[in-house]
Amino acid sequence: MEEKEDINALDEIHKGSCMGLDAINFILDKVNDKKFRKLLEDQYNTYKSINEEIEKIYPKYNEGNPHETTIMNKMMTSSGINMKTMNDKSNSKIAELLIQGTNMGIIEGRKILNNKKLNQEVSEIVDRYVGVQEKYLEILKKYL
Repeated sequence: MEEKEDINALDEIHKGSCMGLDAINFILDKVNDKKFRKLLEDQYNTYKSINEEIEKIYPKYNEGNPHETTIMNKMMTSSGINMKTMNDKSNSKIAELLIQGTNMGIIEGRKILNNKKLNQEVSEIVDRYVGVQEKYLEILKKYL
């Protein structure tokens, strides 16, 4: 049973970090503040690193590739960001949108850590993902 929980955890965290990558990618061209842009680029690179780590160990647990966001989810994220920033591209508005997504990632990651029996290697990745989300949540709050 543990192996199935490991696969599920890896899939969920990979999908969550893909959603973060998509959101940041869609939002970066709206950010003019160099310091804020650098923060988002750092967050993007951190998500990318987590994805690469998952992709590296995934074959130990399952054939194929970890789950990613669908084209439909990407389109919905893009259009949602565009609509919500149409009249307000301020750092505050962008931080608000990113905080909402970050909170979802924290909740999902904490549920996984609290409710699944995971291999230590997988648990460490999930814990790292949650820690990164919590770190950026605190930083993003300063931009509200």
